[in-house]
Amino acid sequence: MTDEVRMTLRLPEDLRDRLRDHAKSERRSLNSELVYMLEVGLRAAGVDAESPGGDSASPVPLRGKPDSSPA
Repeated sequence: MTDEVRMTLRLPEDLRDRLRDHAKSERRSLNSELVYMLEVGLRAAGVDAESPGGDSASPVPLRGKPDSSPA
């Protein structure tokens, strides 16, 4: 990456631990693993450098705690 930005990300502790363990098993830093997973996820969702918004007609279902979705 030529241009990098620093950002703060709040995660549940158990998710952070799972990500850290997975990164270790892949022999990557946590940061490198997160960048890799985000790139793979965006590619799977049909979002690329040419398409900033992706294909909103076929969204990928969100995974997470049910309390994060609207009522």
